[in-house]
Amino acid sequence: MPAHPSAMAGMQKKHDYDFSLTIPFLIHAFVAQIVTVITRIDTSYRAIELGVPVVWYGLINSGYALLPIFLAVPVGRYLDRGNDARVVWLGSAIALVSNIGFWAWGHSGVNLLLFAVIGGIGHLLLMAGHQGMTLRCTGPKSRESIIGTYMVVLSIGQMLAPIYIAWTAGSAKLPPTQLLFEVALGVAILALALSFALRPAPPAEKTAAERKPVPVMDLVRTNGLIVVIVASVVTVTSFDLLVIYLPLLGAERHISASTIGWLFTVRALASIAARLIYPQLVRIFGRVYLSLITMLLGAAGFVIVGLTPSVPVMFIGTVIMGIGLGISVTLAMSNVVELAPLNARGTALSLRLTGNRLGQFIVPSLGSVVAASAGVSGVFLIIAFMLASSGISVQMTMRKK
Repeated sequence: MPAHPSAMAGMQKKHDYDFSLTIPFLIHAFVAQIVTVITRIDTSYRAIELGVPVVWYGLINSGYALLPIFLAVPVGRYLDRGNDARVVWLGSAIALVSNIGFWAWGHSGVNLLLFAVIGGIGHLLLMAGHQGMTLRCTGPKSRESIIGTYMVVLSIGQMLAPIYIAWTAGSAKLPPTQLLFEVALGVAILALALSFALRPAPPAEKTAAERKPVPVMDLVRTNGLIVVIVASVVTVTSFDLLVIYLPLLGAERHISASTIGWLFTVRALASIAARLIYPQLVRIFGRVYLSLITMLLGAAGFVIVGLTPSVPVMFIGTVIMGIGLGISVTLAMSNVVELAPLNARGTALSLRLTGNRLGQFIVPSLGSVVAASAGVSGVFLIIAFMLASSGISVQMTMRKK
């Protein structure tokens, strides 16, 4: 007996993906992430290679977040008018300019700072555009799924880039930095070419989004949103500091660049594994308790890596860290989308990115002061304290809602 038409319609609508947009978007996000991770890790190693002071080391990495602090909200308004694909195009082009600079002129601390600032602008646009596209790739049914899938794709990029760095470094303390800049440049060219496969929103979508913009202060006062944004700042900054300071910790402990690359890889694998079951974890624990659990796990991972000189134990710490940060970063993005008004989600996501960049600008500079006086391990302990405190604050605040 043939199935009832309504039953067949139900089977056909288990998801609401737009695959013609989702697949090119995920491919581009993957390629762009490889560029970002190779460039950021290699910039740290080039700074070590040049022998810049520790404080200058932090300044170079803070420069990555300098100008994006002031650009995120205007970019968000632009996203809310249906321009996510155009933002990705522009971000890919600026990222390419940054990589050309690193490749051709990245032989001094001043030049590293300059091209880090340019790269930070490109990365902000890429992240904002990609996050905006998660809202257009699906309807409400599959939004949680596409956010989880997007974060898995980022984790795979975060895994493959360090594997390549570890392979090129071999047993040396520093990888071949110029070769890595060349590879990043080639992949950045590919990312720009792929970005043009992302079609802009049709006029009907843009018209629907072009309503009166929600004032930023009204967004900030949205129930629970500021708490989620703060949690996002802490988790994203924690990951960023890991990218910056793990190579420096390795140099301090005389750990080869190859081993550091494998530590990054293991962390990414742990994040992938956790994000694959992200929707199920949300259903089991709920958003509030899952945020607390995963941020405490991330804090424990940083304590283990920061305090122990044993490489095998550091691998255990990075696994714990990968699980904790992998879920907590995903939750932060999902919670912003959940709490923000429909016609201001791009702006809300950009506010999140503003907070992230503010943390990425301030904390590395402060971390360098700590590293100069107390060693790199002190930076890892500060990160652990930030994660644990933020997780507890989210739990206490959101529990009252």
